[in-house]
This record gives sequence, structure tokens and C-alpha cells, in this order.
Amino acid sequence: MTSFFLFLSKVFKWSFGFFDTFGNVLNWVLFIVCCALFTYWCYVLVSTLGNNKDKDYYSPTEGKFPYYDPNIYKKEG
Repeated sequence: MTSFFLFLSKVFKWSFGFFDTFGNVLNWVLFIVCCALFTYWCYVLVSTLGNNKDKDYYSPTEGKFPYYDPNIYKKEG
């Protein structure tokens, strides 16, 4: 019975090492993806809105989704 518990102990130690390694790899992958998204976001901000281009910017959703739509929020009664 002792050998079974020693084997189980080795399995637990291996699984914790596996999860630790997998967590580190996943952490680095997510970090690289987030850095790429942040760099792309900065590029879009600078390329589309930099150097006073924001005055010429046209939003494709301007006025289509108002914060308050009287047709939806009309008082009945």
C-alpha cells in the first residue's frame, strides 16, 4: 500500500509541474497576443487620428445608434 501512495505522490508532483509549466506558457502566449493588440491599437490611433486627422474622421455609425431613442423610450399612458 505504501508503494501506491508513493506512486500517487509522484503523479501529483508531476501534475503540479505540468500545470506550472502550462501556466507559464499560456501566460507568455497571452502576453504576446496582448502586446500585439496594444501595438495595433496604437498604430490605428496614430495613423487614423494623428496629426489633426480626427477633424476629418467620419464615423460609419454616427447617428445610427443614439443613446436616447424617443421611438423606444416613449411614454405610453
